[in-house]
Amino acid sequence: MSATANGGASAPRPDAADLIHTRIWHETPEPDNPFATRHALCRGYDVYGQLVGRARWVEMLYLLLRDEAAAPSALDMLEALAVALANPGPRDASVHAAMCGAVGGSTAAASLIAALSVGAGRHGGARDVHDAMVLWQACGPDLPAWRRHLEAQADAPIDPWPRSARLPGFDPHGASTPTVVRQLLATLVTVGGDNGHGYTGWLLQQLDQLPALAGLPLAISGVAAAALCDLGLTPDEGEMLYLLLRLPGAAAHALEQKNGGFKRFPFYPVALSTPGEPPAQAAGVAGVAGVTSGMEPGAESGVNSGVHAGVAP
Repeated sequence: MSATANGGASAPRPDAADLIHTRIWHETPEPDNPFATRHALCRGYDVYGQLVGRARWVEMLYLLLRDEAAAPSALDMLEALAVALANPGPRDASVHAAMCGAVGGSTAAASLIAALSVGAGRHGGARDVHDAMVLWQACGPDLPAWRRHLEAQADAPIDPWPRSARLPGFDPHGASTPTVVRQLLATLVTVGGDNGHGYTGWLLQQLDQLPALAGLPLAISGVAAAALCDLGLTPDEGEMLYLLLRLPGAAAHALEQKNGGFKRFPFYPVALSTPGEPPAQAAGVAGVAGVTSGMEPGAESGVNSGVHAGVAP
C-alpha cells in the first residue's frame, strides 16, 4: 500500500474490478502520494528517463499503438504523412466546423469536437480511411475485388455510418487526382523504404490508370489508408490516427478566426431538400476559396466545401 500525502494511514488497495488492464502503460506512484507518478513506462520504455528529449513525436505515436519501436523508414513514412495531414485547410468541412465554433464563442474543446465530428465520416473523413484499409487488407491491390467485397457487405450487420455508393479512398466529386495527392504518394514511397513497396508503391505505379479502374480520382484519404496499411496498422488504429493527425490545422484556423471575430467570418446558408424534390443548390459553395489567405473571394469555386469528411453533398 502507498502512504497518503499527509503521512497518515496508507491508501486502501483498489478492488480488482476497478483496475484498468493495459499493455501500453505502467506507472509507479510517489511514496507520499498515490495519485502522483514517480516512474512511467510505455511498452517497457522509461518515458521521462529514456524517451523525453530523445524520441521523435511519431516514435511515441507508433509506440502507443505497437509493442515494439518502429524501423527508421517507417517513422519517416509516418512523419511525412503526419505533416501532410496536419492541416486539411480552411475549405475542409471539419476545419470549417472548428472555425464556426470558435467565432461563435465556443470553448477550445467544443471547436475541436466539432472538427472531429464532421471529419469522422465516409466522405473524405476518418471512416473513409477505415473502409479503405479494410479493403486493402481483404482484397489487396485488386479494385474489382474491392467492388465485389462492397457488394457482399450489403447484408452486413447494422453500421452506424451511412452507406457509401463509391469506393473508399477516392473522391466522388473530383475531376482528376490532385497534384498534392500525387506529391504525397511519391514522397511516401521514397521515404518509406521497404514499407513503400507495398500498397503505396502499387498506387504510385497505377496512378494514371486509377480513374479508369475506380471511376473516380484518388483522394488523400486513399493515400493515407495505403500508407497506414503499409505501416502495419489496423483499420481501427488508422481511423483513430487520421482523426488525431488532422486536428492541428483545425485548432490553428479556429484560433485565427476567433481573433478575427464573427463579423468577418462567412456563415453560409444551408439549403435542404426532401426526398422526391429536386436537390437544392449547395449554398455557399462558390467563393469558399476566398477564406484562403491571399485569394480574392470568388477566385475559384470551393468545391470541397460541404462534401468532405462526413458532410453530405
